[in-house]
Amino acid sequence: MVLTSPPYDNLRTYQGFTFDFEPLAHELFRVLKDGGVCVWVVGDSTKKFCESLVSFEQAIYFVKNVGFNLNDTMVYKKGGYPFPVGHNHTKYANAFEYMFVLAKGKPSAFNQIKDKPNTTAKQIINIKERQPSGCLTPAHGNGKIIAKTGARTNVWTYYTGYMLSTKDKIAFQHPASFPEKLAEDHILSWSNPGDVILDPMCGSGTTCKMAVKHQRQYVGIDIAEKYCQIAEERIRKFTQQTNMFDVAGYNNCVQRTSKPRAAVEIPARY
Repeated sequence: MVLTSPPYDNLRTYQGFTFDFEPLAHELFRVLKDGGVCVWVVGDSTKKFCESLVSFEQAIYFVKNVGFNLNDTMVYKKGGYPFPVGHNHTKYANAFEYMFVLAKGKPSAFNQIKDKPNTTAKQIINIKERQPSGCLTPAHGNGKIIAKTGARTNVWTYYTGYMLSTKDKIAFQHPASFPEKLAEDHILSWSNPGDVILDPMCGSGTTCKMAVKHQRQYVGIDIAEKYCQIAEERIRKFTQQTNMFDVAGYNNCVQRTSKPRAAVEIPARY
C-alpha cells in the first residue's frame, strides 16, 4: 500500500523539495503488487479566481496514463479550528482535500470501517429501490434489524491544528502533516497486518508511525534530513511506549534521498 500527500501548487517550501509527478506516478504503479492501493491526498490552490485543478489532472493521469483504477474519490473534511472571517470575498472557505484511492486492479484488502451511528438503530429495514425501468422493488436486506453503527461514507472528518491532529509536539515542526487518525483509518481499510506501507514523501512520519501501530511494515522516504529526524524521533518514542508487539521483528526504515525516488529496497534491519 502507498499512502502519501504530495506538495502541490507550491503552497509550502518543504525544505526546497519539489517532485516530478509523472515519473513518480509510474514508479508507484510499478512497485505496488497487484491488488495494491495508493491513497493520494491532494488539494488545489486558487489563483486569479480559478482553482488550479491539479488534483483532477493527477487523478486522470493516474488512470489514463499509468493504469490505476480510481477505486474511490474520498473527501478529507477538516475540523477543529475556526476558519478566518473575511478570508476570501469571492468564495467560501475551503475545508477539505481529496483522497483519491487508486488501485492496481481490484483491491486485495478492504476492511470496511463501521462506526457511523445509525439514528434508526434497532428498527427493521423496510425500504424500496428504484430500478432502471422506474419501478420500485424491495431492497436487499429488508427484514433485518438496523445495527447501532453502520459503514462510513467516503467523507471523513478529522480535527486539524496544533495538538489536535497528533499529540506529538515535534510533528508540528513540519509545515503540513496530516492527522494520525486519517493515516490510521486508511491503513486499516486498505491493508492487512504484515503488509508493507510506503510513503514516498513521508514528512513528519505520520504514515510510518501508524503502520507500526497496526503491525504493518513501512518504508518512509524524504529528501529533507530534518524531516527524517522528526519521523525517526516520533517512531522511536512510540515504540518505547507500547508493548503491543515485537517492533524489532519488522523490516522498517526511514530513507533519506539526495534525489526524490518512488521506492527503495527494504533492508533486513534498520
